[in-house]
Amino acid sequence: MRKTITWAFAFRLRQYMKASLWIMPVFGLAFGVILAECAIAVDATGWPPSGWQYSASTAAGVLSSIVGAMVALLGFVVTIGVLVIQQATGTLSPRYMRLWYRDRLQKTVLSTFIGTFAFAFSLLRSIESNSVPDLGVTLAGVAVAVSLLLLLVYLNRFTHNLRPVAIADIVGRQGLRVFTQGSAAVRGSAPAPGTDDPVPHGAHLTPVHTTSGGVLQAVNVSGLVNTAARHDCVFVLPHLIGDYVPPGAVLVAVHGGMTAVDAERVGGLVALGPERTIEQDPAFALRVLVDIAIRALSPAVNDPTTAVQVLNHIESFLCTVGHAPLPGRYVLADDHGRSRLVLTGRSWEDYLQLSVSEIRDYGATSTQVCRRLRALLEGLLGMVPPAHLPAVRAELALLEESVEQSFSDSVRRAIAQTADRQGIGGRNRSE
Repeated sequence: MRKTITWAFAFRLRQYMKASLWIMPVFGLAFGVILAECAIAVDATGWPPSGWQYSASTAAGVLSSIVGAMVALLGFVVTIGVLVIQQATGTLSPRYMRLWYRDRLQKTVLSTFIGTFAFAFSLLRSIESNSVPDLGVTLAGVAVAVSLLLLLVYLNRFTHNLRPVAIADIVGRQGLRVFTQGSAAVRGSAPAPGTDDPVPHGAHLTPVHTTSGGVLQAVNVSGLVNTAARHDCVFVLPHLIGDYVPPGAVLVAVHGGMTAVDAERVGGLVALGPERTIEQDPAFALRVLVDIAIRALSPAVNDPTTAVQVLNHIESFLCTVGHAPLPGRYVLADDHGRSRLVLTGRSWEDYLQLSVSEIRDYGATSTQVCRRLRALLEGLLGMVPPAHLPAVRAELALLEESVEQSFSDSVRRAIAQTADRQGIGGRNRSE
């Protein structure tokens, strides 16, 4: 029987292509060779004006220099990439590397360097005493200028964006974008008001098991809804996006009349992989932010100010999440308003605990972190809906207990218990 390419396989392939550092450079290499052949063909028509003509020795020297320069610049960029990996794994979060590999500017720079190398090298073979690719030599010079300009932009970008606070801003904005898009999709597919329990009582249950296991990376929501509507059944996903699903576990529970063969195909609409991704998992962005903060609080780094700066972006994330409905269970309907898909979602308590628990534990002895955490939680008390307030008050109580245990004398304890949005140096606005 012929195997078809599933959505899950296509998703993993897209993830590989986004993280790959060699696919775009290969296209750049091919484009450089093709462009060189086109330049040679144009030269054969005698089009380039006399001012663009070069001697054979000059053209060979220029192109040889360009080939050597591109190889050197390529090695320079690779060296920068190695240094970025060392910094990211040493002072930032290793989880950030998955996002850094996808940077389009870095891939563009690599592709331009390799394309210019291939272009100049291809032109070298066409140089003869009475035949010089004049147009190609000129274009090679232009390509070098473009390459140098991209290199400067590349250096400027990574010089500024490798600071922890800049990375926190980038990751936080990506997480908020994913959360906003996901919330909008859920609201747009909500069932009609007054709909009964989406899981029909007494319906035939067909579990779809995973064979190899892995982290639940993404779900083809529209594909699952359409498939469930076509077979008049309901799909229930018991796991959160980002959960590790062990081999043999139930991946999808099918409620309704669907054959075992069709049910197995449903597994192809759920992507599993070796690690979490941010595409449908905004909590992964929050995980990266917390990792950066607690890494800064480690004794080897001892940088509470970075943790305080990261808390600024965590607070922004929580303010947005706090105003969205988070029932913990999402029901999506088809075009006729009938419930077809049930997804497990994160609650407000999940996001809040992920945001502050570890930072509170690792920063318990830091006056700066305790003051900023209190300001964050007290700020949420005045911003989130009443239903979310008990969880915020519970975290405030835990912070109070942590301060009591960490600061023995009353003076230092009183300082640590004062809310301060700058950590140390501001003032309590609530007074």
